[in-house]
Amino acid sequence: MEQVLFRHNKPGRPVTFAEYQAEGGFAALKKGLKELSPLEVQQAVIDSGLRGRGGAGFPTGKKWSFVPRDLPGPRYLICNCDEMEPGTYKDRVLLEANPYSLVEGMILAGYAIGCEHAFIFIRRGYETAAMNLRRAIGEAREAGFLGRNILGSGFSMELDLHVSAGRYICGEETALMNALEGKRANPRSKPPFPAVKGLWGRPTVVNNVETLANVPSIITNGPAWFKGLAGIPEAAGMKLFCISGHVRNTVCVELPLGMTLGEIIDGPCGGMLQGKKFKACIPGGASTPFFTAEHWGVPMDFDAVAKAGSRLGTGGIVVFPENTCMVAATLNLTTFFARESCGWCTPCREGLPYVREILTRIEAGGGETEDVEILREHVKYLNYAFCALAPGAMGPVEGLLRLFEDEIREHVVKKRCPFKN
Repeated sequence: MEQVLFRHNKPGRPVTFAEYQAEGGFAALKKGLKELSPLEVQQAVIDSGLRGRGGAGFPTGKKWSFVPRDLPGPRYLICNCDEMEPGTYKDRVLLEANPYSLVEGMILAGYAIGCEHAFIFIRRGYETAAMNLRRAIGEAREAGFLGRNILGSGFSMELDLHVSAGRYICGEETALMNALEGKRANPRSKPPFPAVKGLWGRPTVVNNVETLANVPSIITNGPAWFKGLAGIPEAAGMKLFCISGHVRNTVCVELPLGMTLGEIIDGPCGGMLQGKKFKACIPGGASTPFFTAEHWGVPMDFDAVAKAGSRLGTGGIVVFPENTCMVAATLNLTTFFARESCGWCTPCREGLPYVREILTRIEAGGGETEDVEILREHVKYLNYAFCALAPGAMGPVEGLLRLFEDEIREHVVKKRCPFKN
């Protein structure tokens, strides 16, 4: 199976600058800056069908196109490597093996949008990834791929690494920009959107690590090639899936978009651990509604997963076996989100702890019948929070109510968790 992001990987160590170049690295940068205009680079990404790999799945080239080209003054590009959602670790794995694809992709993206200063915003705990990036940025600058007049093209760009103070809310793009400016990491009101008024009030594009790392291969091989990598006609490209939980092999793998959930679990994951039956999973990171065995054949692509009632998100799949209490699993996730709320708006600040309190009572055997409807109301009304944190936190709760309401009611009737002795 063809690899795109992982094709430079070396066993047990990161790829070197010399190895990356010998294997075609930075050829896309040379092609882009010498043979293509910024608009042509942007159009190639639009035509490729590349969608954001950070969770939202928005078309990448279209996002770039929102940046005004006739507005004087600086524009900024930010790579979001905050990656603090439970079940998601793909960006860390990618950067610990190969930081150069991201650096090259960011220079090409900067060229496309007319950015002369870009930033990588990285989670504090990612020390090895940060070390690799510092080295890669220095090597790229020494080789003439960063700085003034890159490759004689007239295009100049600097790239800085910023280590986050560390909160989940920093993964929200406007909260990230506030943090980068040295302010409290609260989200901003939209509109205006970052493409018009972002970092320091200037047009800004925020993309995920995996998204940007795909750009060099698109420029080298063309949009049609990238589209052809997917397993179904509706999708485009490969995807990093990070699978954890009750499987034989906990892995981060690069697979064609469109492979079914069952093919991923039975294939690279080696099936369920200890002969247990599959009960459910989170298909796209902690903020996505559950899938069950009835979703075994769902193609893992943005639109197909959405049609089936969840989100592909980051591709972080967490697998639960047959004896899992789904109330307890949802409580665990809700506890994380309640703790990570920035407290900026009332629905999130007050609603998430209340949902956690209700689930705690139900799991402990003190739940009431009306709790089911109260939870359902919170799924509805927390969608009116200021940013996407609270609606995302309600993803597992919505899945619990839709797929496992019988388990909730069994807790209430028996006055205890039926999965505990």
